[in-house]
Amino acid sequence: GAFFALLCLITGSLWGRPAWGTWWVWDGRLTSMLVLFFLYCAYVALADAASRDGEGNSRIPAIFGLVGAVNIPVIHYSVLWWNSLHQPPSITMGQSQMAPAFLWGLLAATLGFSLLFGGIVLARMRTILAHAQAEARLRRRAMEAGDA
Repeated sequence: GAFFALLCLITGSLWGRPAWGTWWVWDGRLTSMLVLFFLYCAYVALADAASRDGEGNSRIPAIFGLVGAVNIPVIHYSVLWWNSLHQPPSITMGQSQMAPAFLWGLLAATLGFSLLFGGIVLARMRTILAHAQAEARLRRRAMEAGDA
C-alpha cells in the first residue's frame, strides 16, 4: 500500500508539473493521498515494532489500520467536497464519460495492478509462513537438544 501511494504521489507530481506548472499543489486529493502515505508508513512502523516486541501484540497496528481506513472515503470524495484541480468522476454507476479506448486501457491497468497487488500479498504471506515454520523447527530442535 505504501509503495502504491508513493507511486501515485510521484507520478501525479510528474504529470502535474506540465499540466499545472508546479510539482505540488495543496489540492484536496493530493493532500489526502499524502496523508494516506504517511498513515501507511506509520502502520508499517507500528507493525514492525509490534512484531519485534516478541509477544506478537498486533492489536495496536490493527486498530490504527481501522482508524486509517477513514481516509479512504475522504480521498474518493475529495474532488466533490472541495474545489479541486482534479476532474470529477469519469465513471459512475451505469455510465462512463470516457471514450471506449481509454476505458479499456483503464480497465486493463486496473486489472494489472490488482493482479500485481495480489501477487505481492501472496508472496508476503508465503514469507510469513516460511518464517513461522523455520522458527517452529528451531524451537523443536532446541527442545530435542535440551532433552538429550
